[in-house]
Amino acid sequence: MNYPVIIAGTILIIFFSWFLSIKYKRYHGIVRFFAFESVFILVLLNIKVWFANPFSFLQLASWILLILSIYVVITGFLLLKKEGKPDSNFENTSLLVKSGIYGYIRHPLYLSIFLLGTGIMLKDPAPLQLILAVINLIAVYFTARIEEHEMIVKFGDEYKSYMKDTKMFIPFIL
Repeated sequence: MNYPVIIAGTILIIFFSWFLSIKYKRYHGIVRFFAFESVFILVLLNIKVWFANPFSFLQLASWILLILSIYVVITGFLLLKKEGKPDSNFENTSLLVKSGIYGYIRHPLYLSIFLLGTGIMLKDPAPLQLILAVINLIAVYFTARIEEHEMIVKFGDEYKSYMKDTKMFIPFIL
């Protein structure tokens, strides 16, 4: 492992978490740090096999999840920017977004982090990579739960109603 790269990457993730969330007293960023950190370490562990056996089942499944992750994050991000009327950064929306992908799931951006981590893990699903994928899943889940409490405080009954009409991550299922 390249420790200077790990340290530099971790510092960037901490800065990102501070700048987007914690600075604004949105504490889901603390737990989200672990999701980003697990994905970062998965990249470092699996970069050597990124294009190995390009037509194997795991590689194809990996690429499907990675492409889906990109689609979900771009769709969710653009909707937040366009319809959420953010006041300082895209996370601090002044309007609750319930259209597009947000009409089906409440946390497309967190779903994209989970898909990204799982897709990277599938490049080389060794025991350490599996542990990191589980950490990613747990961190994404708890990040979403903490953010839901923040959104209830911010949007009140409108968000509670929204929670009844949508699923967390997978439309019609979960």
